[in-house]
This record gives sequence, C-alpha cells and structure tokens, in this order.
Amino acid sequence: MPGGVEYGELGESLPAISSLNASYSQTSLSMPSPHYLPLPPTGRRAISDVRRTFCLFVTFDLLFISLLWIIELNINKSIWLNLEKEVVRYDFSSSFFDIFLLAVFRFLCLQIAYAAFRLRHWWVIAITTLVTSAFLIVKVIKSDLLTENAFGYVLPITSFVVAWLETWFLDFKVLTQEAEDERAYLAAVNAACESARMIYPRAVSDGQFYSPPESLAGSEEDLDEEGLGRRAVTAQEKEFVRQGREAMAVVEQILSQEENWKFEKNNEIGDFVYTLEIPFHGKTFILKALLQCAAELVYQEVILQPEKMVQWNRTVSACQILQRVDDNTLVSYDVSAGAAGGVVSPRDFVNVRRVERKKDRYISAGMSTNHGAKPPHCRYVRGENGPGGFVVLKSSSNPSVCTFIWVLNTDLKGRLPRYLIHQSLAATMFEFMAHLRQRILEVRASLR
Repeated sequence: MPGGVEYGELGESLPAISSLNASYSQTSLSMPSPHYLPLPPTGRRAISDVRRTFCLFVTFDLLFISLLWIIELNINKSIWLNLEKEVVRYDFSSSFFDIFLLAVFRFLCLQIAYAAFRLRHWWVIAITTLVTSAFLIVKVIKSDLLTENAFGYVLPITSFVVAWLETWFLDFKVLTQEAEDERAYLAAVNAACESARMIYPRAVSDGQFYSPPESLAGSEEDLDEEGLGRRAVTAQEKEFVRQGREAMAVVEQILSQEENWKFEKNNEIGDFVYTLEIPFHGKTFILKALLQCAAELVYQEVILQPEKMVQWNRTVSACQILQRVDDNTLVSYDVSAGAAGGVVSPRDFVNVRRVERKKDRYISAGMSTNHGAKPPHCRYVRGENGPGGFVVLKSSSNPSVCTFIWVLNTDLKGRLPRYLIHQSLAATMFEFMAHLRQRILEVRASLR
C-alpha cells in the first residue's frame, strides 16, 4: 500500500488512505518517461506451447492417414497400379484417395487458421470437423470399402476419431490455456505498472485506489455536495452517479429480504449460494460466506482495489478503471475468464460502481453502463450486469471475522442454455471464494 501503511493501521483509521492520496496530489515529483517503465517478469511468446502442440498433432493427423493409405496401396498388386486405380480412375465407392484428401483439407485449414493467423476461436475447426464427419458417414453408407480389406474399417474410423480429438484439444486445452495465460500476463503488466508508481511517486491518478467517505444511511445530499473532493459535474457523470445510487438501493433491498432467499447449493467449506427474483431485473444469485479475517482486509482487497483483483482472482482476466466520477463512484471495464471448462467464453462488461462505508458494513454496488472509452469489441461478447455488488459485514462480537456477500445479476448474452449459465455462475462464485481465501492467507502471511 502507498506510504507503507500497515494492515493494523488500516483497521484503526480507514480515512488514512484518503489522507495519503491527498498528500500525493500535492506532490510535484514527475514520473520518468513511460518508455522506461519496468517490464513484466515474463515476455509473451509468439505462439504458445499448447498451440504448438496442437499444430504438431494436426501434422501427425496428415502423416498418419497418409501412412495408412500408402500401406493400403501396397496390400494387393503394385503400389503404382493401385495408385492409378484410386487416383486416376477414381471411384467414390472403392477409393481411399478422398479420405487422404480429407486429411489434407484439415491440415491446410487448421494450420493456416491456428498457426499462421493464430485465431482464438473455434469456428474453423468446427467447419473441418463437420465436413469430415458428414463426408465419412456418407462414405461408409454409400461405398463398398467394408468389403475391400481391413483398411475399409481402419481409415474411416481413424480419420473420424482424429478429427474429433483435434476439436477437443483446441476447445478444452488450447483456447482455455491461452485465456489463462492472457490473464496471467495482464496481471504481470499491472503489477509492473504498480511497481513503477511506487518507485516514482506522482500526483494521484485514476489508476490509484482511494477510500470513499463514510456514508450515512438515509442521507439525501445533492449530487454535487457528495464526497470530500472529486464531484460529478457533467450530465454524463451525474447519470453515472444516479446509476450507482440505483444499484446501491437494489442491493440494500436484497440484503433486507434475506428470509426470501431461495437456497440453491453449497460447498464443503460452508459457502452458500441463494437466488432471489427481483422485479424488472430477474433472477439474482447471492453468495454468502464467513471469512476468518477482519472486514477491513476484505474491503481493501475486493472493494478498494478492483483493478488489482486480476493478480489473484482467476475468474477475472482484466479490470481497468475508466473514470473516477466522484469520491464514491467510478466506471470500470472488466473481462471475465471463461467458465464451464471453456464452454462459456470470456465476456467483457462496462460497469458503474458506487462504494459506501457504513458503521457495520462496506458496500460496493454497481450495474452495467456505457462509456465512450470502451465500445463493444468483436473479440468478446459484451455481457450486461444488473444491480449487484460486494458486501462485507462486520461482526459485532468478533472483529477478526466477517461475512462476505456477493450479489450477482448478469446476462451473459450469446446463445447459451439458461441451465448452463446458472450452473456456471454458481461454480464461478465458489471459485472466486477459493481465490479470495488464498489471497487473505497470502496478505496475512506478508504482514507477520
């Protein structure tokens, strides 16, 4: 943390963070040129190891089918006579030459798409596998290959199995692993930038975190009067503040209706996932967990520094603060990691967040919005979040424990079955809690 603030000091005086930020804003030290920022610990490879293995397997596919075809040509008579019979006098019902051409087709399409152009989508292999499967099914039904020799069975079956193995390997290994590597790289870049800011202090920027002023329940201050420093000025900024207030009101309403939460599932650690139907917003997922740490620590790691969560939370691959509207409101750009073993591809979101500190809890509530800095991009499906957020409840009897609540209302868009989406959301919530607990252990160990 800036200025070397220890965790114990944070727990005693949370506004200390605001004071530190204020002192930074008065500093006139300039930062060196961005060309000299520290580099991330590891560089990016032109092609990943897992993609290179996939390309090698595609090459093996072609060579193996070719070898089987050559052996088949040598079984009866001379190889040249059989080659003339199957190629020059090609007959669909008795020739294996088309199965060899099918392997060449797969090889060229997949190598051009995933080695030359390095595509990160499954549509090319979906086409090659569909063409291969359809052709082989028709070939087996219409031809007389099964009466020729053993290769009438071996070549079609081998070609069919290898094509589907390639599909499985790309979808569940290559694309999933590369998404994970991308998340790790972005975390390394973010860590390097944070190190640069620590080494070369300068005026506080939008990338640094802050501590919002304590909010009093039921306060109705005008938008321009809220907070101690930064204020919403433009019409768009006031709209962001309005959206943040709306999300906060919905989250507080959800918290007040705990008796209506419907139990969905729990894990072995004791985390529970509930659902609640919200008018105009639909089904909302609610995770509730008990954490063996002070509420201030969770507040620091999850609410104060959302852009740093990418370093330890594998359910998020990117988080960028686009704009700080006022002391309580910000706009962020978030990219979720894939879920359900790669079946649910990464989504990106633009969210407005409102942060409030109260006597017994810390709340970060938000919902989707639009921002000119991040229009929809063809690389991701743009998801949409309804009102939701994080809540950290203090314990009145034991300050070393707290209750963590995550309210999630999201529409992942795309053409995914609703059942699959609900299953993946619950699994993602449990996975997030596992990462959060690991992060808490790491932070507490570093403070000893």
